[in-house]
Amino acid sequence: MSGDGDIVDLFVIGGGVNGAGIARDAAGRGLSVILCEKDDLAEGTSSRSGKLVHGGLRYLEYYEFRLVREALIEREVLLESAPHIIWPMRFVLPHSPDDRPAWLVRIGLFLYDHLGGRKRLPPTRTLNLRTAPEGAPIKDAFMRGFEYSDCWVDDARLVVINALDAAERGAKVFTRTACTAARRDKGLWSVEMRDGRTGVKTTVRAKALINAAGPWVNDVVNRVAGQNSKRNVRLVKGSHIVVPKFWEGRQAYLVQNNDKRVIFINPYQNDLALIGTTDIPYEGRPEDVAAEESEIDYLIKAINRYFKRGLTRGDVV
Repeated sequence: MSGDGDIVDLFVIGGGVNGAGIARDAAGRGLSVILCEKDDLAEGTSSRSGKLVHGGLRYLEYYEFRLVREALIEREVLLESAPHIIWPMRFVLPHSPDDRPAWLVRIGLFLYDHLGGRKRLPPTRTLNLRTAPEGAPIKDAFMRGFEYSDCWVDDARLVVINALDAAERGAKVFTRTACTAARRDKGLWSVEMRDGRTGVKTTVRAKALINAAGPWVNDVVNRVAGQNSKRNVRLVKGSHIVVPKFWEGRQAYLVQNNDKRVIFINPYQNDLALIGTTDIPYEGRPEDVAAEESEIDYLIKAINRYFKRGLTRGDVV
């Protein structure tokens, strides 16, 4: 089957959160859109995230005020538009005098509360970890903490509802369909798709092409589009571990590590905890990514610095 006579405004490669969001936005603006995904929607990174909608608290330390403000504004938009899959969550941050000073943390949380026009979420408060129930699982060495708000999200469902809404607005969404070639031809993109179930190839022409392939972005540039770009994307791996939940309550925790990174400890699937992430360069195939033993040890060590209930390798699900 060939669609050589068809010209669409936008062709999107990748059915993750970025690709689905772009397709929805473009279709909502009246553009004709095709999205193709070689596997299923949210097959890659978009279903293996930290499950958070947040403004990036730690980026304030690097003076990324605009980035944080924009992310916080979008957090409010998402919370209002999809409350069935996004809901508020409180995060307890035990203060470690050995890391960032308390005054710096307070300033950061004040800015975090006010930069994005917070409307629905409760503000930050200071906690006495010796008396507050949220401090019960924390070691006695940590006496003070802070509690602030962000949001939890069902990440895969967020992708799916964006793709569904894009389709309702006129976009054509193809899953199990790989983009196998993309070439410029007379001012347009000639794009070839192959249905992974039938093997049938289809060619369409598009005015614009967006590469939203996530960790496969370089593969699309080099193999599919045949370009030798000097702007290769460097892949970074952020691993999580899942363990049995080891505290009471619905709150999450955020701890500062000795290397200045922060680790999230979030309730997950009722009786589990999702802990992460690491942040290391990755040079392998995206399909082969997995948490290394050194990453697991890193996360366990960070948790055991703060919590009375020490974790071991055997706790990792």
